[in-house]
Amino acid sequence: MTVKEITAIVEEFAPLEYAESFDNIGLLVGDENAKVTGVLVTLDTLENVIDEAIEKKCNLILSFHPIIFSGLKKITGANYVERVVLKAIKNDISIYSMHTALDNSNAGVNAKICEVLGLFNTKILIPQKGTIKKLTTYVPKNDAKKLKEALFKAGAGTLGNYSNCSFTTLGTGSYKAGKNSNPTKGEIGKTHYEEETQLNVTFEKAKEKEVVKALIDNHPYEEVAYEIITLENSNQNIGMGMVGDLLNGMEELDFLNHLKKTMHVSCIRHSNLLNKKIKKVAVLGGSGSFAINAAKAVNADIFITADLKYHQFYEAEDKLILADIGHFETEQFTKNLLVDLLTKKMPNFAISLSESITNPIKYF
Repeated sequence: MTVKEITAIVEEFAPLEYAESFDNIGLLVGDENAKVTGVLVTLDTLENVIDEAIEKKCNLILSFHPIIFSGLKKITGANYVERVVLKAIKNDISIYSMHTALDNSNAGVNAKICEVLGLFNTKILIPQKGTIKKLTTYVPKNDAKKLKEALFKAGAGTLGNYSNCSFTTLGTGSYKAGKNSNPTKGEIGKTHYEEETQLNVTFEKAKEKEVVKALIDNHPYEEVAYEIITLENSNQNIGMGMVGDLLNGMEELDFLNHLKKTMHVSCIRHSNLLNKKIKKVAVLGGSGSFAINAAKAVNADIFITADLKYHQFYEAEDKLILADIGHFETEQFTKNLLVDLLTKKMPNFAISLSESITNPIKYF
């Protein structure tokens, strides 16, 4: 398989279209058409990870964090980023990152945290906006069913747990074919009136290419009239963070001990305890201070994240507990998630879970 074929499997799970605008994701180093000898999955791509890839004969590294985040103006080996890129290029190793695309997946980073903590009734904490689009087109009445089915097959018409959703209205369309045209109906130079169906379907942004292709390929007209608009609706299936419930409420200290044990953390920085049971839990892997108000808005009893600053703990305002368990610790199971995904999709391919320790923070 090629780099492109393998990363396409990852993108099906976590479409790059849903990454945050500030991010740098996708293929960062290498040739998408290169044949892959093995895949190494890691949280970070450091020099020891490149060495591990060489040892395991893996020429594709799937890394959660992008080793190249801002622009590189020179590659001289002056810092760890440049040294990683140089070593990867010298050894024909491709590096691919999905970062916030996987953060925003409803089966990604935060879903894994919820699974480890034993949460149920999970949902997205901050649904993403601008990822739902609407297609409107016009098709002869007798061709509407066939076109609709093709659009559904391409991924249009899905709303949450519902599929094959659409809205149609009947009307009369008109057009006059020019001298170089080849009209399906009507004659060149004469205005033609046709009973048409106006067809409306919504779809997720990541499906736009497939939906437009299905429209063009299955529409009977030589020139297809259509419009696509981006809706303001939030996408309940895509976004940052998750919130879920414990099967049984736990005393605060009991839950903090549960958190330490399941997430393999040696210490937890937290705000004031509130002397009430923990039932609803909000999580956000990585730096999640921006979601404190969202966690309060859903009445979470505790918000688990990382990289909280001193003054941000005040934002708990005794409405919930803020628990900072560390950046690496919140994302540590991400590579296991990716290995499981790829192993299911490619059971006979060499997929390796990186054994390299990439957490830069130590505790004494």
